[in-house]
Amino acid sequence: MGLTLDLNCDLGEGVGDDDALLGLVSSANVACGYHAGDDTTMRRVCEAAVARGVAVGAHVSYLDPQGFGRRRVEVDGETLRRQVLDQIAVLDGHARAAGDRVRYVKPHGALYHAAGQDEEHAAAVVGAVRDYGTGLAVMGLPGSLWLRWAEDEGLPVVHEAFADRAYAPDGTLVPRGRPGAVLADPDEVARRCVAMATGEPITDVNGDPLVVRPDSVCVHGDTPGAVEVARRVRTRLEAAGVALVAFAR
Repeated sequence: MGLTLDLNCDLGEGVGDDDALLGLVSSANVACGYHAGDDTTMRRVCEAAVARGVAVGAHVSYLDPQGFGRRRVEVDGETLRRQVLDQIAVLDGHARAAGDRVRYVKPHGALYHAAGQDEEHAAAVVGAVRDYGTGLAVMGLPGSLWLRWAEDEGLPVVHEAFADRAYAPDGTLVPRGRPGAVLADPDEVARRCVAMATGEPITDVNGDPLVVRPDSVCVHGDTPGAVEVARRVRTRLEAAGVALVAFAR
């Protein structure tokens, strides 16, 4: 069997070309209304994703529409669990109306980082996914606390890498506010994705080799030129013999 990789993108946020990106990716992280999106947008994106055979994932967030979900919200674990559960359920309703269902859960923004380190918030996200059931997979950065706990709960775990983000030597992401944290050159991003898919090292922020072996690679939909970046990534991966296949079907 040849090499395969999932290509995911954040969609339904009102900041990118959802339709064009859905023609290039294999999994769609759909905003569930807490940081962006609404019922009309969720239904539209789910219908378009299902029509293209793209897997639908719940891109759950803190309740922070003003900050686009990029600010940590001090909320107790039980409230956060209920909020994450609500987001999954709402999006799943739209996905089922479109002829499929939500296949996985990926936190957004500040919640993505908090669930990787904060015990209470990690437990809240894992608890919500477990309580919803239906065999949902979870997607996040390797080594994240919530992914370890999800694995302990028997949930399918998907390790993710980022096509357009710089990496620290320990495999964590360089914070967005630092120079060089976000990569804009489509060719550089595409080369890194091919390296990840084929087991070759990429270069970390210090210029040293770093091996990253993801199950899925994320292209951010709000990155300038996101469609061209995704197109270049897909083209280069396919030319390298890597098939783009949704991990959750």
